[in-house]
Amino acid sequence: MIKHVPSQELKVGMYVHDLGVDWSAHPFMRSQFRLESEHDIQTILACGIRTVAVDTELGLDAPHAQTDEELQQQLDKELLAVAQAKPVIVQQVSLQEEAGRARNLRGQATKLVKNVMRDARLGHAIRLEEVEPMVTALTESMLRNPGALIGLSHIKNKDEYTFLHSVSVGTLMIAFTLSAGFDLQTVHQAGLGGLLHDTGKALVPDEILNKPGRLTDEEFTTIKRHPMDGFELLRQSEGIDEIPLDITLHHHERIDGSGYPHRLTANNISTLARMAAIVDVYDAITADRCYHKGMPPTEALRKIFEWSKTHLDPDLVKAFTRCIGIYPVGTLVLLESGRLGIVVEHHPDSLLQPKLKVFYDTQKRHYLTPQIVDLSRPMGRGGADAITGHEKAEKWGIDLAKFN
Repeated sequence: MIKHVPSQELKVGMYVHDLGVDWSAHPFMRSQFRLESEHDIQTILACGIRTVAVDTELGLDAPHAQTDEELQQQLDKELLAVAQAKPVIVQQVSLQEEAGRARNLRGQATKLVKNVMRDARLGHAIRLEEVEPMVTALTESMLRNPGALIGLSHIKNKDEYTFLHSVSVGTLMIAFTLSAGFDLQTVHQAGLGGLLHDTGKALVPDEILNKPGRLTDEEFTTIKRHPMDGFELLRQSEGIDEIPLDITLHHHERIDGSGYPHRLTANNISTLARMAAIVDVYDAITADRCYHKGMPPTEALRKIFEWSKTHLDPDLVKAFTRCIGIYPVGTLVLLESGRLGIVVEHHPDSLLQPKLKVFYDTQKRHYLTPQIVDLSRPMGRGGADAITGHEKAEKWGIDLAKFN
């Protein structure tokens, strides 16, 4: 049984099932391991981790701790309440019309981030005149159809993770600030901050940045320097705004003071930096890395809801969920009919009734001719089906990239 134990009550011999924070916030090789020493427990406490999920079948029990089932029921109620809200960005063109442009833009943005990282590694200032037009282009695509770029954010090549992550964070920051009602100038600067937020990682040695094993204390300290390093690199750029500087420096701060580099608490972290923290974590935990498998988007939303109890701003987590939907574009879902489909577009009145590209029959275990299904439509008009939950592509041996 999985139970959630306050970190102060951990004991040697317990088996950690989940550390309850994103992977950038701890130095352990994996999120699942046996607590072998008091040093392990002290490391967890030093990272600001408040609650740890333990597996009582693989280690010591915690008789009075909350069970995972109890916690998930609570989180599902909260997510369902948020899902009653209407989507907040309405597309101007169809996904089909925007998909090609979005794919090209993402490729161009990835190449741009590579060049930025290369220049930073060589000690050159970032040339904003090359970066800002890309932010403008991403914003225009988002205004035409937000699902086109958001759907691509879940597709990442492990070898290019750092660059693709920056593009996704920039894209999601644009979507988040647009949905929150910020003016276009602030949206632009927030997108720029998202695109450049990890510039400091250019100064982290590749053998540390891509290390598949547990980081030493010294290596973890090196990783944690990247927000400050990125801030110093961006400060050299002529015309840089305070917003991208703030996002770069503070996207790893946490509202309970457990973050870095300054261990700021909620009232001392700007709204945009708190938004960037949510976006950064969400994108990181949905991506495949050499040392862990990414979560499906809906599972990741449930996880950041859990973390909003301590680390992430709870109101902004709800706003982010309304922005991308309880079943974000690109999510693989199972229907009552037994078919699988990918969410391609949200309905303007209901986050629970999106449009899907349906392509697989789980009962007969074979592919179907892909078709668009609008769950908001009644029987006889292409609807009359409902989502029962999200699915993992590997369970069915499906390559989602072929259907995006």
